Amino acid sequence: MDFAQLIKTYRSTQTVTRYSPAEIISTENIPRFGNPDEELICTSHVERMNLTVRMQLRRFTRLSNAHSKKQEHHAARQAIFFAWYNFCRKHQSLGGKTPAMASGLADRMWTIPELLKRAA
Repeated sequence: MDFAQLIKTYRSTQTVTRYSPAEIISTENIPRFGNPDEELICTSHVERMNLTVRMQLRRFTRLSNAHSKKQEHHAARQAIFFAWYNFCRKHQSLGGKTPAMASGLADRMWTIPELLKRAA
């Protein structure tokens, strides 16, 4: 596995409105392990996953009241989401396969009842 870190430095401004992005003044690519291609180091995959999680799990939506009252419930809901995302949801970018099918962990798309049965 190849892994690198992209560090972004932002300019702090006090006149920025609440939801406007800060200005990026510099970036630094740091290879951490493996042999990552420095031309491909980016945050877009992580940011896309963060957006997907926020949109699918209302517990991560800003300014919402769909929060978990207990840490155990929050962790359990995340585990169910990621299992569904990887085993039950087909992905267009993978030609209609699930990530589990694409990686060889599953030979077919699981149903939600099957997922819940295996989780018990």
